[in-house]
Amino acid sequence: MFDIKWIRDNAAAFDAGLKSRGLEPLADKVIALDEARRQHLTKLQDAQSRRNSASKEIGKAKGAKDDALAAKLMAEVAELKEVIQQGEEEERTLTRALDDALAVIPNLPREDVPVGSDEKGNVEVRRVGEPRVLDFKPKQHFEIGEALGLMDFETAGKVSGARFVFLKGALARLDRAIGSFMLDLHTGTFGYTETNPPLLVRDDAAFGTGNLPKFAEDLFQTTNGYWLIPTAEVSLTNVVRDRILDEAELPMRMTAWTPCFRSEAGAAGRDTRGMIRQHQFSKVELVSITTPEESLAEHERMTNCAEEVLKRLELPYRTMLLCTGDMGFASRRTYDIEVWLPGQDAYREISSCSVCGDFQARRMGARYRAAGGKDVRFVHTLNGSGLAVGRTLVAVLENYQQADGSVIIPEALRPYMGGLAKLEK
Repeated sequence: MFDIKWIRDNAAAFDAGLKSRGLEPLADKVIALDEARRQHLTKLQDAQSRRNSASKEIGKAKGAKDDALAAKLMAEVAELKEVIQQGEEEERTLTRALDDALAVIPNLPREDVPVGSDEKGNVEVRRVGEPRVLDFKPKQHFEIGEALGLMDFETAGKVSGARFVFLKGALARLDRAIGSFMLDLHTGTFGYTETNPPLLVRDDAAFGTGNLPKFAEDLFQTTNGYWLIPTAEVSLTNVVRDRILDEAELPMRMTAWTPCFRSEAGAAGRDTRGMIRQHQFSKVELVSITTPEESLAEHERMTNCAEEVLKRLELPYRTMLLCTGDMGFASRRTYDIEVWLPGQDAYREISSCSVCGDFQARRMGARYRAAGGKDVRFVHTLNGSGLAVGRTLVAVLENYQQADGSVIIPEALRPYMGGLAKLEK
């Protein structure tokens, strides 16, 4: 969400940022909406001022026993009252039009973000680990899981439809092991506070993180108006909604392992088989609340925390700096971490880590009081996957598959598996 005053003062920079995202300039449009609102407010204030003056004049007219003037002034006050009431309704309409226009405008990229229209414009930052050389044709995760008898899409389809799965036995336990391993790493090593947040949120919470109103079709909504979270980012970031924190409380670092729900409205025909893109999946989320001065360093730290999961699981990956046209709505800069999947012979996204600046904070009213001063400023918010649990399971199955169809369990996960070292049929 943008400060309209900032747009008025920086119209060229605002439009340049939108252009880098491939969008049309909007400064003139929103400034015109604001100008109409301001002009109307001036008229409304003039009417209110005149009503106040006329009300005082009525008393003077009555004191002077000038009944005709008093009656005239009383009629004017009554007329002004009606004008003001109508004007206040129009003010709400004009304010709503401006707010609605601002609410669907994405965040502006930082200057260090590469300009591009789609994923082809992303820049590789680093590559860690070498893909294993297999002496057999690698299978995709769903082929491995179904052959083991531990992954059932057919039954899930009967129960829930497409983009759902039943995991069974040792594979269900491995999924749980991955989530537990991630939580223990982020809380024990990196100092995040484990949180078990609500999975249902109100409109204003989804609005605060930028999911509403623009992306309503990507969400699931209950019949009584709640939204199922597409990521724990929504619940966790809104912890600071409408609060003024002390700078000493920052940074706040929270993590949660939750189910996530997405309609995948724009994913028709993409990843229709397997667990890469589902309506229900689990994810370990990382959220940080910081000062503006610390947010970029926190972005690097968060990305390193997510990468450490893959390092400990010994899964090859690469980290990409997303270009302007491939970033999310609320982001100012995003790193995507892509894990190697031999079954697909490709790197696939397993985490996105984003710094949002004060974009979400303005939508939520989340601020802090600077140490040693009275100034109140908006916080900066960051979020990242640490990691997507289902996609990590996919990566383990494909990278640790054996020629006989079994799957070696990574050393780091064996304590969570009761010492089990291999998945076998």
